Amino acid sequence: MVAMLGHNVPRVFMIVFGIGTALAGLAGVIAGPVLGTFPGMAAFLGSIVFVVVVVGGLGSLGGALVASLIIGIIQTFAVALNLSVGTLFGSLGGPVTSLPSLRDFWRITLAQVAPIIPYFLLVLILIVRPTGLFGTRET
Repeated sequence: MVAMLGHNVPRVFMIVFGIGTALAGLAGVIAGPVLGTFPGMAAFLGSIVFVVVVVGGLGSLGGALVASLIIGIIQTFAVALNLSVGTLFGSLGGPVTSLPSLRDFWRITLAQVAPIIPYFLLVLILIVRPTGLFGTRET
């Protein structure tokens, strides 16, 4: 249909592919000095990228941006606060029992749990809103 309107479809595909490649290269230039590049980066960053895309909503660029900011801020605050789970749970009004079997659990700090917080957020989002934050339901 677009070709019938007078647009050169192969040229549009070529331009879009070129812009996408340029943006991927720019992202590599920006992230390279920060993370250090190595051949196994896909395995290292792939799971967190998957979480960001699903939490933001599949196909939503704005959702991915918001999800990445939320996940980054939550992880940063978890490391910066460095509270124990018992202290945090007690300050929220929950009962902190002194059972010997749970003694080690209450000593875990948020900084130790910070790497798995995005996955807890993923599960929470999938329970509450399966399409993600900005995803739309397809009919």
